[in-house]
Amino acid sequence: MGLLDYLKTQFLEIIQWQDDSRDTLSFRFPDEDKEIKRGAQIIVRESQVAQFVYLGQFGDTFGPGKHTLNTDNIPILSTLKGWKYGLESPFKADVYFVNTRLFTGNKWGTANPIMMRDADFGIVRMRAYGIYDFHIVEPKLFLKEVAGTDDHFRLDEFADTMRSRLVSIFTDALASAKVPALDVASRYTELGDALLPLINPALQSKYGLEMTSFIVENVSVPPEVEQAIDKRSSMAAVGNLNDYVKFQMAESMGKGGGEGAGMASTAAGLGAGLAMGQQLMAAMNQPQATPPAAPVGALPPILPGASAVAAAATATTELLSPADVAKVLGVSEADVLSTLSDGSLKGKKIGSAWRVTRAALDEFLKS
Repeated sequence: MGLLDYLKTQFLEIIQWQDDSRDTLSFRFPDEDKEIKRGAQIIVRESQVAQFVYLGQFGDTFGPGKHTLNTDNIPILSTLKGWKYGLESPFKADVYFVNTRLFTGNKWGTANPIMMRDADFGIVRMRAYGIYDFHIVEPKLFLKEVAGTDDHFRLDEFADTMRSRLVSIFTDALASAKVPALDVASRYTELGDALLPLINPALQSKYGLEMTSFIVENVSVPPEVEQAIDKRSSMAAVGNLNDYVKFQMAESMGKGGGEGAGMASTAAGLGAGLAMGQQLMAAMNQPQATPPAAPVGALPPILPGASAVAAAATATTELLSPADVAKVLGVSEADVLSTLSDGSLKGKKIGSAWRVTRAALDEFLKS
């Protein structure tokens, strides 16, 4: 081997990367311990960026095209190496090729439930997954924060490295957007579009990446939250709960016989007892001792004479639980609690439990 042939084997004359893997994000050119000589050519194809690294520091960056290396087009590298008289001697440097094309159909998902503060349900645990498309927009930042010194960084490594980071950014963006859980669980397309402008700034500034699409395919919440959502939907379908309760009572009274007749007579007895109690209390000048309360949920008996008076007095002072009121009205206990919460039915809390007087129930029926 002649001296010229020997020198050719020691120096790099053409640096290029022909990518046919379709899953490579960055690739370090294998220099085989050779040096780059003056006048060497670097060929960068479309959707590629070539990044020089000299002694651990970023040098010059080359976009698509054919470039001849000399002092003029590698000013950063010339400064780092400290050439006093231009690029005359061969040098060693790492050359990383970064793939800037669009990588589509990448999956993301929450390995564990994420905590979210919701205006309707308080603290909610949610799981979510979907797909996203991305590309590299800042090669230096990507190499520094994501790929590192990996000589062949692939998509599968990227997914493992970025999964928790993407979920963290997704969680922060979701919290900033303040999207209600009801909307998160039902408006996937709008959610992805709304979160993308919030995700991209953080993703680009931290990792040099940009998402072109972010799709939420599914969001799941705990079973108790699903039941609350179903209940909310049912209440929305019913409309005004106060009118609904009255409608149910009127319908039960109009059926006649059986359960309807029983409901009608119960309501009639309740109304009579409440009216008598109100008249009795209005006629009294001084407070009267409270008679022993009837068992919870029992209606005051309509009896002549003193028994009727005692029953009326009981009606004005007896406290009913939401379950008792629900039985009287023929609705669910949840409906009664909702009516108490919005103030349609007046009641008071004793400890953590609601209680309703017969007088308040009578006022509700008349409203």
